[in-house]
Amino acid sequence: MTGTGGKLREGGALTERQGGADMCEPVVVGVDGSECANRALDWAAGEAARRDRPLRLVHVLDPWPRRIPMFSPPEAVERMAIIGHRVLDTAVERVHRRRPDLETTTRLAAEYTPDALQQEAGHAFELVLGNRGYGGFAGLLLGSTGLRMAARTPVPLIIVRGDAAERGDVVVGLDPAKDEEAALDYAFGAAALRRARLRVVHAWTLFPPYEGVLVEKGTIEAEARKRVAAAVDGRRAAHPRVDVVEEVVNDHPVSALVDASRTARLLVTGAHRRGRAAPRPGSVGHGAVHHAHCPVAIVPR
Repeated sequence: MTGTGGKLREGGALTERQGGADMCEPVVVGVDGSECANRALDWAAGEAARRDRPLRLVHVLDPWPRRIPMFSPPEAVERMAIIGHRVLDTAVERVHRRRPDLETTTRLAAEYTPDALQQEAGHAFELVLGNRGYGGFAGLLLGSTGLRMAARTPVPLIIVRGDAAERGDVVVGLDPAKDEEAALDYAFGAAALRRARLRVVHAWTLFPPYEGVLVEKGTIEAEARKRVAAAVDGRRAAHPRVDVVEEVVNDHPVSALVDASRTARLLVTGAHRRGRAAPRPGSVGHGAVHHAHCPVAIVPR
């Protein structure tokens, strides 16, 4: 078994120890002991093993005892650290029961959760989160942390929701009118890695008042198929063994992708840049991460 890492307490301070000397960018996963986080942990461990990358587990403590010490007992920080270590230890044990040779490192952080995760993402291959953690209510479709990270992560963000089983196609939503190259590249790579079929879905629709005013639907669909095929053909040579299916449908993009996710193992969508703002998922991406039936990868440009 390769070395595992974890935060250790030395003189009451939180310090970090990492295992293994591999400097390869890790798959980073947020853990908090919840059922949703455990599903994300299992998915991330499989992803790290599949990609031959280390796995990094991050647990973030609520920083309020440090911010407002007068309202918390002196030992609160130490108690929270002990609990945090326990969460990480349990998570590492869960990983190594199934994948004893997977290199793992851990971090226990006491800061604003999105800040800690963004810091980790800056040195990661991808970031994996559950769709909800502790603190969410039963009807919450996507936790506040996932929403914030979807708008700020510099690397692919995978929200693990629905059925995370390793079966079905990899599905990618493609709009040739937008910069979707990064999402398409990621989807091809994910399909090749999993030896899965890739479904490239482009959905378009005209609102009823405009139907028949500009051009016939057949003309729109033919042009869309042409542009989708051009985008896909440019990547076939790099992934000759990936079986690709192109689907152009007359439907709302969110509805089309959510429907495709019912039998998919992974749904890939792009994050787009608005002006000088950081890449963030558009309305289609938000709809996908809220309603998809499988893990969703949000890929920044």
